[in-house]
Amino acid sequence: MKLQPLADRLVVKPLDAETVSKSGIVIPDTAKEKPQEGEVIAVGSGRLDKDGKRIEMEVKKGDKVLFGKYAGDEFKLDGVEYKIIREDEVLGVLK
Repeated sequence: MKLQPLADRLVVKPLDAETVSKSGIVIPDTAKEKPQEGEVIAVGSGRLDKDGKRIEMEVKKGDKVLFGKYAGDEFKLDGVEYKIIREDEVLGVLK
């Protein structure tokens, strides 16, 4: 990865939304919802507390995470879409 996030930020590659519903109906691109799951590609070094001590990140590279629908900022790097989000915007880690 050519991008190293700072502090408590993560670079996440959103997972593609389902293109076919459970009942077999094909969902067009215009009707798809924004993905809310993704794979962590890179993590920052962690945030600083009041005393200037670094707090380690709980989320690690390679984790699959669930985040809010409008969390973070989207960007493209080498033609691939990513999101950069803060660790506190992560709702949970999928196991």
